Order: sequence, then structure tokens, then C-alpha cells
Amino acid sequence: MGKNMGGKQMIYTVTLNPSIDYIVGLNGLNTGELNRIQEDQFFPGGKGINVSRILNNLGYDNTALGFIGGFTGEFLKDELKKEKIKSNFTQIEKPTRINIKIKTKVETELNGKGPVVSNQCALSFLNTIAEISPNDMVIISGSKPRNLPKDYYQQTIQIINKIGANFVIDTTGEELRQSLQYNPFLVKPNNVELEELYGVKLNTEEDFIKYGKKLIDEGAKFAIVSLGSKGAILFSNQGIYRGNSPKGSVKNTVGSGDSMIAGFVGTFLKTNDLQKSFKVALASGSATAFAEDLATKQEIEKLLTEIHIKKL
Repeated sequence: MGKNMGGKQMIYTVTLNPSIDYIVGLNGLNTGELNRIQEDQFFPGGKGINVSRILNNLGYDNTALGFIGGFTGEFLKDELKKEKIKSNFTQIEKPTRINIKIKTKVETELNGKGPVVSNQCALSFLNTIAEISPNDMVIISGSKPRNLPKDYYQQTIQIINKIGANFVIDTTGEELRQSLQYNPFLVKPNNVELEELYGVKLNTEEDFIKYGKKLIDEGAKFAIVSLGSKGAILFSNQGIYRGNSPKGSVKNTVGSGDSMIAGFVGTFLKTNDLQKSFKVALASGSATAFAEDLATKQEIEKLLTEIHIKKL
């Protein structure tokens, strides 16, 4: 990878358990019978890869990291290359998983369990992380292969911290709790994940403010708590801001949170403008929810005028 010696800042995304998302459209699903597919599509999947694709759509250079293997891994690499997204994946022996989404009147998901990653490959990935530069940003998202050590995210973050680079972590529960001590640049739990993190039930805006502030007190630089159709709240030492969700028909919630992260991080690194970054984050999340795949730059920009930010 080569160190980014005094060069421009690089954003890295990390997807430890990527997938090919195979979307299948059917009139109806009859188990025990032959079902003919009406339409199907393949997309590169995985939360970090979604972040890479949105960053790229918004014009922000980035490099995708993580584990890939087999013929499915090659497909993933090729698809990213087509979109002109750089990657530096750690090659593993077993094929990258396939997640199947069956769309009838309802949506049924079948998620692959994901490959086993050898100790050697696990170490090789950590060595790749050790090559980043202090002015870089690493965005870590999603689940990890089931056989990796419990503290693998923590090991990754400790390396990033030692280098002095920034990181974003989009995970939940204990992994999120453990990461706060390392001062993440951004965390992004939704309302349910925030409740689970602190073992509370949150109903009012005051409740969310109280516990959102705790994320900052415990070490995060910025925290976005998403409230679904009710928008989101941004927490920081500079202040707390509330933003609305624009109106539109939701087609797909997959990738919405990843889009928010890409919108916020990319815009903030370019402008250092907190409110503008929050606005782009909300527009990116909603634009993806209103699209079949991830949002384009045009779809995101179209929603910016519908978003209003107020300081709480």
C-alpha cells in the first residue's frame, strides 16, 4: 500500500465480511415448487463497500480494505474497478459469501454465513492497516467473520490509534462501547442501538439528548443518532443539532446508514463545516432509501434544499 507520506489524506473503508448481494424479483414464492425468477441483479455488498461507493459517487477518493476470496471475491473486485474505486483487499482461501434477497410482496433474506479467515490472513490485514498515515481516515463498518477473535476490531483500532489516524466505527453493542475509549471521529447508532447500548428506553427528544451526549462524554468526537423517518440528531462538543428526513417513498433501507457516514465524513474532511456535513449526511441517507441501489450525487444534491438543521 505504501505510506501516504505527507501526501493528501486518504479515506479507507473496512469490510471484514463483504458479500455479493443477489436481488431476486418473483411474483410469489412457493416453497417445494419450481419458482421462475422475473428479474435479478447482483450488487457488491457489505457496509464498508457501501460507504466506498457513496464516497465515490460524491467525488471523494477512497480505498476499500477487507477480506475477499474465490470467484465471488473476483466479481466484487471487478465491480469496484468498474466504478473506479481503489481496493487493497486481503486475499483469503474461501469464497466471499452471497446474500440473497427475495422480493415478492414481502422481502425474504438469506445471508451466507461467510468464510473462515486463517490466522495468517487475519495478521496480514492488520499489517495492511499498519501502513496507513497519521492524516488518514479509516471507516470500519459491519460484522466480522465468525472465527476472528472477539477483540479483532479493537486490535485494528489500537493500530490506527498508535499511528495517530482518525477512525469511524459503525457497529453496535459491546464493540461500540469498547471503541469509545479510543476517541472515534464518528459513531452512528440508531435509536434502538442507543437504547441497547445503555440498557434504557428512550421516548422523548430530551431522553435522546441525554444519552447521545454520553457518547461524546465517553470519547466520540461526533455522534449521529438516526431516528428513522424523524430525522437524526448530531452530537458534538460544538453543539447539538437536529435535522429532518425529507419526504419520499422508501424503496430500500439497506445502505442508508452507510450513506450517512459517507456523506458526513467526505463533506467534513473537505469543508470542516459541521452543519453542512450533517445536511449532506441526512440527504445521502434519504436519497439511498428512496433509490433501488445506492444514491447518486444528483439524487443526494436534489434533497439538500428539503433538509433543515436547527441547533438544540
